[in-house]
Amino acid sequence: MSKRRLNQQQQRRIDNRQQRSRDHVVADFQLDDSAVRFDGTVIAHFGDQVEIIDSAARIQRCHLRANLEPLVVGDRAVIQSDESTAVVTARQPRDSELIRPDNFGKLKPVAANIDRIGIVFAPYPEAHSNLIDRYLVAAELQKITPFLVLNKTDLLDAITQVEIEQLCKLYTEIGYTVIRCSATTEQGLEPLLNYLSGYTSILVGQSGVGKSSLLNQLQPQANSSVGALSQGADKGRHTTTTSRLYPLPSGGSLIDSPGIREFGLSHIQARDVIDGYIDFDEYKCCKFRDCRHQSEPGCALLAAEQRGDIDPRRLANYRQIVATIETPAS
Repeated sequence: MSKRRLNQQQQRRIDNRQQRSRDHVVADFQLDDSAVRFDGTVIAHFGDQVEIIDSAARIQRCHLRANLEPLVVGDRAVIQSDESTAVVTARQPRDSELIRPDNFGKLKPVAANIDRIGIVFAPYPEAHSNLIDRYLVAAELQKITPFLVLNKTDLLDAITQVEIEQLCKLYTEIGYTVIRCSATTEQGLEPLLNYLSGYTSILVGQSGVGKSSLLNQLQPQANSSVGALSQGADKGRHTTTTSRLYPLPSGGSLIDSPGIREFGLSHIQARDVIDGYIDFDEYKCCKFRDCRHQSEPGCALLAAEQRGDIDPRRLANYRQIVATIETPAS
């Protein structure tokens, strides 16, 4: 069943309730006359409580007001606090959010107010352009700046070197920033930290690519758990079980997110996928408006591929993503 759309009067009523909660101490927690109001950012979620960091970098555990909108890491919140209790009373509007479907197909926000998404890949587990493209499409459609992080450069060998270099060249030529580094040898960490400075960023990628290891190097106080690759299969074990935001010493912040091997795009309309391919922008004016970019006459994307203006891997990934959305697994 599709979600019921709110009319303008209903939406105004909800907005007004939220605004009142931002301006007043709530009644479902007994706060004394010394209660003060301040703003903060959610850095972790623990059931009916969250951890908040304020502008002075103070961290405290807060209760949640009854009927509060759901919070995720990165949310900006309004807090009322006295000497004994701190309560989140409202969630500020989000500038952006990273969402993905859960196991039941329901959309689930992963983090909010993100400026940059770092897509981490590595020689092992094997990197696939299709998975990278899924992240890129999600980032582009949600108006969050993506960049790529090649981790574990110390593991490159004669077998993986060629394939990895081809991947890096592909995305660099499209216009994406690709940062090469190694959490083990610390090579390339300074350029990565400089790129993250001043922004709220999140690292995503399949399990085992070293997201938590990178975080531990960029923010040693994080002490995030690090997992080894599963023996007998080059797939990583899930080590991070909940998202958490860490301030960076150079400014900005970094969100560590649960490792995922798949990034479903079932919540995206098939017709919108093409808008997540920035290298397709000037080649979308096909002869027929309903062109599916398969073998139709007058297809601008096919012509661009034949001229070498579009990489065949990107067009193949686009078709596979669209096919997955149009024919979801049963």
